[in-house]
Amino acid sequence: MCLTLLDPEQPNQDFPPSQKALKDPNGLLAVGGCLSSTRLINAYRHGIFPWYNQEEPILWWSPDPRLVLFPEQLIVSQSLLKTLKKQKFTVTIDRAFKQVISACAQPRKEESNTWITNDIENAYIELHRLGIAHSAETWLDDVLVGGLYGVAIGQVFFGESMFHTATDASKVAFATLVEKLKNWDYHLIDCQVHSSHLANLGAVNINRKKFNSLINQYCEQPAETYAWGKN
Repeated sequence: MCLTLLDPEQPNQDFPPSQKALKDPNGLLAVGGCLSSTRLINAYRHGIFPWYNQEEPILWWSPDPRLVLFPEQLIVSQSLLKTLKKQKFTVTIDRAFKQVISACAQPRKEESNTWITNDIENAYIELHRLGIAHSAETWLDDVLVGGLYGVAIGQVFFGESMFHTATDASKVAFATLVEKLKNWDYHLIDCQVHSSHLANLGAVNINRKKFNSLINQYCEQPAETYAWGKN
């Protein structure tokens, strides 16, 4: 099956139907295009996200199955609950988006490079400026030690990446944000692909058809007006 080549000069160009995504590698749907806000919002709205290495063209994905978390199904382990009760961390929302995405961009210990390129950083910083991308930050003695960022459309939060430099810092950010999302009337958190870390927090796999049906439903519904600190 041939992949669709997207035109970088046409940010409004439609993506191919997600069912045309490759099975190997799982979910690869299209190549090229651009990282404009218009393109990215259109992608997320159709269950598609960019993921590629520095030396590659932009690659667009819609994997099947899809890992998601329904906010009411969050699992907080006993050890994490103890950490939360100690309140040694402070969690904020949208206080340090640039710092969070920059920290997420740092290569992991077992890796030599990162998929969060300068172009990706700049694109999501622009989405943040537009009020579409958001972050949760974990602080210890006023030092940023963990956090995550993602994209919010309607009642869906599309998680992108998280980091930590202190034990449980990213889990604290995630658990705190999930509780806020639940209160803000969000119904779905996209976690993209399976990881044992997120599965332990309650995330489950669903098929692409179900996922697309859910985002079609919930992306059209508004979250609470006070979400993300809005009045």
